[in-house]
Amino acid sequence: MSVPTTFRQQLLGTIPRLRRYARSLVIDAATADDLVQTALERALSHWHQFDQRRDILVWVISIAHNAHMDTLRRSGRLSIVDPHELQAEQDLRGSDPGADVGLRMDLVAALRRLPVEQREPLLLVSVEELSYAECAEVLRIPIGTVMSRISRGRAALRALLDGRAPTPAVQTLRRVV
Repeated sequence: MSVPTTFRQQLLGTIPRLRRYARSLVIDAATADDLVQTALERALSHWHQFDQRRDILVWVISIAHNAHMDTLRRSGRLSIVDPHELQAEQDLRGSDPGADVGLRMDLVAALRRLPVEQREPLLLVSVEELSYAECAEVLRIPIGTVMSRISRGRAALRALLDGRAPTPAVQTLRRVV
């Protein structure tokens, strides 16, 4: 069964925001491109499961989120890249990062230090402009959990950018299935 043209066009329309989300989620450009590729492949192979009443962007970001979580589970760890290593990599590429490279480097480093449970909803709501309800749908968590994770994530990000250590949060509870 071939993929309908209208679905393909809708899917193509999600790519810029999907790439931005993947890039902000995993930071590394190559890894983000791999995540986007995986999400698009899964969306195309499961196009018949898409409900036209839903927002396709939310559906595709859900797929990307699940693919990312699969990768984290497989690897069993989340790698942290030192900001100096990021700067060295950027220097090797020879690109002109612009005048605000220091702020971007600080923000990238601070985002990397946030627990993934806080970073994901913060990025979905702040960068991708999803509603709290859409974010809850993507992450498959209650809306109240989204709100509290975003609140804690913003506070931790503020502290990190101000050069302070974020206040320790209560240990993250995980749902066991």
